[in-house]
Amino acid sequence: MIILHAAVGLMACTGTCSAQGAGLPSNAFGSVLQEGIQWAPFAAFPAQARLAVLVGDPKSPGPYVVRVKVPADLRLMPHTHPEDRVYTVISGVFYIGLGPKFEESKLIAYAPGSVVVLPAHTPHFHRAKSGEYVTQVTGYGPLGIEYVEATDDPRKHAP
Repeated sequence: MIILHAAVGLMACTGTCSAQGAGLPSNAFGSVLQEGIQWAPFAAFPAQARLAVLVGDPKSPGPYVVRVKVPADLRLMPHTHPEDRVYTVISGVFYIGLGPKFEESKLIAYAPGSVVVLPAHTPHFHRAKSGEYVTQVTGYGPLGIEYVEATDDPRKHAP
């Protein structure tokens, strides 16, 4: 029964799953295959980071699942999200620290398979300290991100 509960809420991804558009509906059975995931830039991330939408539409109210890929040594400066989030580390080592300032000493390493719960409005930061990592983020949209310092927000520097 546990396996059934984990699978309900997905629908087959025929073709590719778009990073910018909606993912699979969350009200029918289906699946997402690794080779069908399409990574794309996300305006709120540094240019080298990528996001893929797997389930739902993170821009709308409702459940969503996204994956985030961050290349080696990239930092995501302190920010918050209006929604509760659950991170699952898919690959690499995910470093996350809590607080409104980026402080290397506060980074905690999480290996693949780890699960991290992040309550809404918790200031935090990330770094791909030991190489590229991929996390899967589950939440209830709309997804939001607000940087503690406006000057750290890549959307403020977009052409």
